[in-house]
Amino acid sequence: MADKGVKNGPAIVVRELRRRFGKQQVLNGVDLDCPRNQITTIVGPSGCGKTVLLKHLNLLLRPDSGQIVIDGIEVTRLGSRAVDSVREKFGMLFQAGALFDSMSVFDNVAFPLVEKTKLGPEQIAVRVSEILQQVGLEGMETKYPSELSGGMQKRTALARALIRRPNILMLDEPTTGLDPTRTAAIHQLVRSTQQRFGLSAVMVSHDVPQVFEVSDRVAFMHLGKMELTGTVDEVMTSNNENFKRFLEGRASGEDERPASQVVSRVGR
Repeated sequence: MADKGVKNGPAIVVRELRRRFGKQQVLNGVDLDCPRNQITTIVGPSGCGKTVLLKHLNLLLRPDSGQIVIDGIEVTRLGSRAVDSVREKFGMLFQAGALFDSMSVFDNVAFPLVEKTKLGPEQIAVRVSEILQQVGLEGMETKYPSELSGGMQKRTALARALIRRPNILMLDEPTTGLDPTRTAAIHQLVRSTQQRFGLSAVMVSHDVPQVFEVSDRVAFMHLGKMELTGTVDEVMTSNNENFKRFLEGRASGEDERPASQVVSRVGR
C-alpha cells in the first residue's frame, strides 16, 4: 500500500472479525472503520463485546477469523516481533488505569521510556515533565497513586499512554469510577489531547450520551456486531430500535425520556 493511501485512509479497519470463547460467540462478524485524526467511540450494552473488540485492536487477543488493519498493516497474522513493532504506533489507557502502586507518578509515566527506548535519564525527565504539564499534573511527580484522586490517577495513566508519542490512542472506559464532574473533565482532556497531538482515538465508553459531546463518530455494538455507525448526528437521529432502547435504558432521573429528546442535548 502506498504511503499516501495509508496517511489518507482510516487509522484502523476491521472486517468480519469473529471470536468465540467456548460456546459463546462474542464477536460475530464485526466491521468498523476508525478515521484518522478523529475520536471513534464504541458504545453498547454490557456483554456486547466492546472490550473484547478493543483487546483485539490492541493486539492482546487474536481473532478466530477476519482482518484488522492498523495504519495500513494487516496485523491478525503477524509474528510476535512484528506485533511489538505495530504496538509502538499506539498508546493504551486501561479501564482501571493499571498504575504501579509502588512507583511514583514520575516513574509510572517514565516506565515505557525506560523499558522500551534507549533515552538517557535527562531526556526521559524532560519528556515526563512535558507530558505531565500537558495533562495538568505538573508538580505531582513524587506522589504515589494512593495519594491521588481518581481523576488524577486517570490523568497519570493517560500521560503514560502518551509518553512514547503514539499515532493512535485506545481508551477502555476511561471514566469508570469517577463522579459526573470528573467524568466531564476527563472527556474534555481526552478531546483536547487528541486535538493537540493529532491522534486517531478509539474509545469504549458507558457514558452515554455525555461522551458523544467529545466524539466524532459513534459505533453502536449489539450482540457481537456493529449495528449502527456514523457521525454523532447520524447515529442520534437514526431509527434503529435497538439503539433507541439502549439510550433509554442508559438514562436515569431527569434524563429518563425518549431518545428523540436526548438528541437535542448532544446532537451537533
